[in-house]
Amino acid sequence: METENHTSAVSLFAKTDAMQNADFWNNQYKANTTGWDLGQVSPPLKRYIDQLTDKNQRILIPGCGNTYEAEYLLQHGFNNITLIDIAPILVERLKIKFAFNSAIKILLGNFFTHNGEYDLVLEQTFFCALDTSLRLSYVAKMKELLAVNGKLVGVFFNKLFEQNGPPFGGVKQEYIHLFKDDFHFKVVDECYNSFIKRKDSELFIILQKRGTD
Repeated sequence: METENHTSAVSLFAKTDAMQNADFWNNQYKANTTGWDLGQVSPPLKRYIDQLTDKNQRILIPGCGNTYEAEYLLQHGFNNITLIDIAPILVERLKIKFAFNSAIKILLGNFFTHNGEYDLVLEQTFFCALDTSLRLSYVAKMKELLAVNGKLVGVFFNKLFEQNGPPFGGVKQEYIHLFKDDFHFKVVDECYNSFIKRKDSELFIILQKRGTD
């Protein structure tokens, strides 16, 4: 009985914490205080998408926000895109925006409890929105969600912030230490084509799940 109560308490805490996060992000969209929103496709991701040839690969965009990347993918013929975000008001807007488009699936939920298998995960301001205490869980979940030869591709901040986040920053050596046991580093370079307001503050990353070629 004690074990059942303890489990229930833990589950309730996790649920409450998730709901608080949902409220936080929901309020940002309600108030239009979305300073992270570029208003366009992130230039590094646009360039990466442009060289992809397999339009059928399974693509996940976690913490998707207004997801200009998804729009761009659809415009270029990709047909298996999944979006997930924790903010209900945003998800409802996206469902209206992409209504009747069978190439895209839009989910309201917590990335860490999401189940699926993907060939590619696109990272754009999701990692930096998470408290640093969740970074090991982020790595583990990415490893779980990616298929054989699966890749995590996107941008991470290459700077530290004076204020407590979000966003939460980091540096290259930290990321290498964080991902080295589970991923091969294909690219971890200073980003030469960042959005102008993020110039000289980003790393472009291509990480491939270990156990693959």
